Amino acid sequence: MAALSLRERRRLVEKLKVTRWRRYGHDRLYVNLPDGTAVGWADCKTGETTVLCSEYRDAVIATLAQHLPSVAVPTSPSEAKAAGGPPLLPPLTPDDDLASNPPGTALRDLLVNSGPSLRQRAVAWVLRRPTKWDSWRKGLAGERRVGDELNRLGRQGWRVLHSIPLPREVDIDHLLIGPGGVFSINTKHHHKKAVWVGDDAVKVNHGKPEPYVRKSRAEARRVERVLERYCGFAVPVEPVLVFVGVTDLKVVVTQLKVRVYQEREVAALAPLSGVLTTDQVEQVYSVARHRQAWQAA
Repeated sequence: MAALSLRERRRLVEKLKVTRWRRYGHDRLYVNLPDGTAVGWADCKTGETTVLCSEYRDAVIATLAQHLPSVAVPTSPSEAKAAGGPPLLPPLTPDDDLASNPPGTALRDLLVNSGPSLRQRAVAWVLRRPTKWDSWRKGLAGERRVGDELNRLGRQGWRVLHSIPLPREVDIDHLLIGPGGVFSINTKHHHKKAVWVGDDAVKVNHGKPEPYVRKSRAEARRVERVLERYCGFAVPVEPVLVFVGVTDLKVVVTQLKVRVYQEREVAALAPLSGVLTTDQVEQVYSVARHRQAWQAA
């Protein structure tokens, strides 16, 4: 698009419509074209602005300035590239904002889209045999319980994301971001069972070893690579295993690389500090909540 004259910019600003959007704890002003297409938005609390269509950048900023006391002018992609900074993610849209994911989103969608039919439920009930759907339901219940516990840490300055989708149909159950660093949290629901956690494996009711510990460490490294790529500074990520509904939990004394809790013990993370500044927490959170950051994780 050719550069607009001052008169043309003013006419465009007059045509743009502003709507307020309040959902999932967010409060935003969206700037839309006359046909309803969103071209930008701003966070009403912080003034942070996202321009969705670069050709309307000046008009979006001018429009938002009429409705908010302060508007943080976004850095253009060309300016960031010239400065040699980390790669830029595209503007965040509501569809790409993972902050709206409730705990267990991936498992809930799996049950909705691939759950059992009425006939399959009847057969499973008659045969009294456990099915993969039972495992999905149990996992969903566990993620919701842990998610509720983690959401309470928001009062201590922590940010929480749930069910972050990764390639190959896997996801991160929860991501906790705050002054004490970043924690990649894996939830395991073993109702009324005893769990033993070793250096590289987990046993449930003395059964066969499960690779929960190794997988948690690998997941944390994966998260760290993504966050550091887009943040441009070191982002230490610790793996966490949270067991739900267990009757007993034993962790060997040599197992120091993965934090292990029962669901009501995750509050122990709340007082941790000294790893990330307030600004770094918000920067990491802005990257982590963007769906497209994880597409090549």
